[in-house]
Amino acid sequence: MTVENQEKMSIGKQFEDVPTTCISDALQGMNNLSSAIKPLKEEYRVAGRAFTVKMPVGDNLVVLKAIREAKPGDVLVIDAKGDTYRAIAGDFIVGMAQTLGIKGIIVDGVIRDVVGIKELNYPVFCKGTTIAASGKAGDGEVNVPISCGGATVRPGDIVVGDADGVIVIPQEREEEVLKESLEKVDKDVKRAQKVSGDTEEIIAYLDRLLSQ
Repeated sequence: MTVENQEKMSIGKQFEDVPTTCISDALQGMNNLSSAIKPLKEEYRVAGRAFTVKMPVGDNLVVLKAIREAKPGDVLVIDAKGDTYRAIAGDFIVGMAQTLGIKGIIVDGVIRDVVGIKELNYPVFCKGTTIAASGKAGDGEVNVPISCGGATVRPGDIVVGDADGVIVIPQEREEEVLKESLEKVDKDVKRAQKVSGDTEEIIAYLDRLLSQ
């Protein structure tokens, strides 16, 4: 592994414990995916490099191609055009992605076999669930720039998802965003500690905010 790849992995890993809210603040709220894309379980969290998928509505063969070509540690980010009628995958396909080391799946679309997928305890972020399966005509592209949930995602961008939603960090800004996000985490912790249970501090904080 090259030094550059090691550094990329290190930066991606450092985002694993950073709340999406703090990352969003660092990015001025500009790179959030649609709030309709949520984790199947509130406790799910994912952070990693995007392996992007552009699929036609109702045709998921390219998702299988992505699972085959993605590297362990990648996160599949799928542009399914927001379709909520046909699922991009069920528990069988999601289980294959998990076994091959893909860290999670984020999709502007829906899944099916929701009970089975939840039993996998594997991070899936989507718009919801459906009954209908996709066909397999074979169109679509992988590792190309996509739009997912209203945000641009390019191959290799860092994506982070938690209970509050999903955000994408452009590669060229990842170091800067990581630094600002960690500073925001620290600031939030110190602020909470300062006012916790202290009526006078709460009033002083509110007065400062309202006087600006």
